Amino acid sequence: MNAPSLDRRSTERALPWPALVEALRAMLLRKHAGLTRSPERIAMPLPGGVLLAMPCTDGEFACTKLATLHDGNPARGLPTLIGEAILIRADTGEPLARFDAGTITARRTAALSALAALELAGARDERPFARGGRLLVFGSGVQARAHVDALRAVLPLREVAVHSRSPAHARAFAQVVDDSGLPCRAAESPPSIADYDLVVTATSSREPLFDDDPRFDGFVAAIGAYRPEMCELPAALLRRCAIHVDDVEAARGEAGDLLRAKVDWAGVLPLERVVAGQARPPARGPVVFKSVGQALWDLAACRLAWSQLQRESER
Repeated sequence: MNAPSLDRRSTERALPWPALVEALRAMLLRKHAGLTRSPERIAMPLPGGVLLAMPCTDGEFACTKLATLHDGNPARGLPTLIGEAILIRADTGEPLARFDAGTITARRTAALSALAALELAGARDERPFARGGRLLVFGSGVQARAHVDALRAVLPLREVAVHSRSPAHARAFAQVVDDSGLPCRAAESPPSIADYDLVVTATSSREPLFDDDPRFDGFVAAIGAYRPEMCELPAALLRRCAIHVDDVEAARGEAGDLLRAKVDWAGVLPLERVVAGQARPPARGPVVFKSVGQALWDLAACRLAWSQLQRESER
């Protein structure tokens, strides 16, 4: 059969933020109930990058993402991530649709961070949600922008600051966000995290991006350090905060921040336990949500995009 193939813009339209957040919540519950399978992803080194193969299933559907990651691609005018995600009917093996892998990855990662912010800090009566949160973003690429869009779709934000190793990129990023109606400024030097309620780190750094500040008691979504040699967060912060991850086994092998800080893995909780009501979110203090990626999050996004396609075809 000829499965429809959606380009970047079409994939984006099929993944509205609030619906994607709920699709990820549903997938976390399936995972917690033992209804999913997602073997360790295959990573094959390439010159200047890596080829990833990420299969999974939830019993109803299967998905595989085949993608390459080349950090040097933006300098060549190319996306860092190139590939496709294929949604498959599990009981017959029929391919149902193909989606742009870069868009799937960017939006499901950001939406999962937004869900984590809602679940781990959203119930607090104090900042950042009662009067509008202050967001600090490290990085100015695709994931950084996706996180601003996802967080503002589900939480009240009143201002954003962005810091990037390229000041020109930070200024361009700030201009785009500011023009969209959300005040945003570029910070030439790393600001103190204590001045912000929400922090997003979306870089390929191998060293911590900022110093800890004991006054900070907000929420951090750390999504850039997805290999053991990478690191975005200071060990001092990780040693005093509550840590939640998207997948414990994957984090133990890939989360460079946590590995370098030598965190006590007995205290690291998967987000699914909070979503399922088996663990309480921390009542106070800083919270770090560390995400290294999981094929099931691709499947959640592909399922949603497919359902959107089905609705459109029925009109």
